[in-house]
Amino acid sequence: MFTLRQCANALRPALLLVFVGSGMTLHAQSGLSAEELGKTPPRAWVEAAAAQEVKIIDDDGSFPLRYTVRKVDAKGDTTRDTIESRDGTVARMVQRDGRPLTPEQDAAERQRLTDLANDPAAFAKHHKRDNQARGYSMQLVREMPQAMLFAYVAGQPQWPSPLVPQVVIDFAPDPAFHPPNLVSNALTGVAGRMWIDAQTRHLIRVEGRILKPVDFGWGMLARIYPGGTIEFMQDHAGGDRWAYSHLRENLTIREMLFKTAQQNNTMDAAEFRLLPAPMSYQQAIRQLLDTPLPR
Repeated sequence: MFTLRQCANALRPALLLVFVGSGMTLHAQSGLSAEELGKTPPRAWVEAAAAQEVKIIDDDGSFPLRYTVRKVDAKGDTTRDTIESRDGTVARMVQRDGRPLTPEQDAAERQRLTDLANDPAAFAKHHKRDNQARGYSMQLVREMPQAMLFAYVAGQPQWPSPLVPQVVIDFAPDPAFHPPNLVSNALTGVAGRMWIDAQTRHLIRVEGRILKPVDFGWGMLARIYPGGTIEFMQDHAGGDRWAYSHLRENLTIREMLFKTAQQNNTMDAAEFRLLPAPMSYQQAIRQLLDTPLPR
């Protein structure tokens, strides 16, 4: 069954490619000149950026990364210490509502991780769901260059950080694109603008809005309603690694004809650190548990 959670996780890479002119302040630095841009069609930049995104989504923990993730949603405000192991990502909650965990909360979190370390089958089941969503995501990213029409933005307005030349591209659904499957239907309901690092071809930032209803299974499985907004940023995390650093989504999603959910979520990742060697998920859990809570 293609669940709402899988739907949301799978669609993010595509829905993150949507523009909403939100009154942001752009930097005065210069992007590439019209002459430089004229040497390369915009689709070629998008194809290169999509290839980089596939690498990020498909990372297997060969270059392990540690960082903190703060998430604010209907369930509250939580911060987690996170490690990407070769078996999958593990995380330990270290703050709730901006404050250190109480001894009782920390004991419960430590027990949860200890139980997970002692139950590889449970972790494998969790990771299997992650891998399914990852597969949907890669499918969408690979199809996007063929699903859209692209055009350079006049004046090439530059995002202020990082201070590197960026290629700015608007896109809209190609009427000639026929979604080959259920998941790909998401690409027919978005249009937008993206900023691409002109040196590395990595996606830097996207801001967006859903333009029309996006249905799954003719609306029987899920529907994403128009007017939803998304902000997305990606930063260099060290070495050859890039990682998602900011996501804000305000979406209205109906699941299975009955339940309509308003998703107002913000996630920010920071304090990126490359680890010296790949590790198992049990080793990652031990590192998390051995680290004192922030005060």
